[in-house]
Amino acid sequence: MTIPIETVKTSEFEMDYFRFGNGKKTAVILPGISVKSVMDSASSVVKQYSLWEEEFTTYLFDRRKNLPEKYSVPDMARDTASAMRALGLSGVCLFGASQGGMIALALTIDNPDLVSRLALGSTTARVTSDDTSGCTSEDGEESSGALGCIDNWIDLARSGDARTLYREFGRHIYPEAVFERYKNILEGLSNFVTKEDLDRFITLAEGTYGFDVSASLDRITCPVFVIGSNDDEVVPPAYSLELKEGLTSSSDCKLYMYDGCGHAAFDTAPDYQKRLLDFFTA
Repeated sequence: MTIPIETVKTSEFEMDYFRFGNGKKTAVILPGISVKSVMDSASSVVKQYSLWEEEFTTYLFDRRKNLPEKYSVPDMARDTASAMRALGLSGVCLFGASQGGMIALALTIDNPDLVSRLALGSTTARVTSDDTSGCTSEDGEESSGALGCIDNWIDLARSGDARTLYREFGRHIYPEAVFERYKNILEGLSNFVTKEDLDRFITLAEGTYGFDVSASLDRITCPVFVIGSNDDEVVPPAYSLELKEGLTSSSDCKLYMYDGCGHAAFDTAPDYQKRLLDFFTA
């Protein structure tokens, strides 16, 4: 199945997206950062979210084309909101995963009319310099601060070592058994990574630094579903709990924590899409 990739154009930028399903309601998915664009995996995403097809017409947005040298999460949120408005979308059910969740938070705070229900997977309201979480590489070297895994990934991307980047990325976002099963596939995918891909990855990853909307969470009034994982090595579970506690103005805020599904629970948990669907259609 080939999924058409479309492009929305505004006066300032262009952004790729794809859509699927034929439901009367509208959903939007904002993915996390990846080495290759998620547009390359459109068919897999559509298959993964097949439960949504009758209920929703779903849009999945990439980041803008031709990234500026500095591109923060609030910038990404502003551009995504502009893309949604250019397509006439409003009052959507919005799901953001990892960095996509950060974008979804900033977007909803500044554009409450665009979002009717908000789901946040494996994400955080802040990535600050006093963060003490860490990420240990295969050789045992520890990096800390600002969600330490990102530091390690950026260093590997700067060195041009796509193979190790894919391996380290997979090792920390997936549970060990899942990583071992797909390790060779991940390393094979690294053969298709270009310098442009790595440069884009670096810009997007650096865009998380300094992100902090924790003081503005009370501006979110729509129903919210926070989903985390107790074994998340990238965004530790405490951040999901903190996020839930900060959403004091939400009309209905729920929290669910997975066990054994890792950071990428949105890919590894077999009931994840069903939980989202139940929340969006409640």
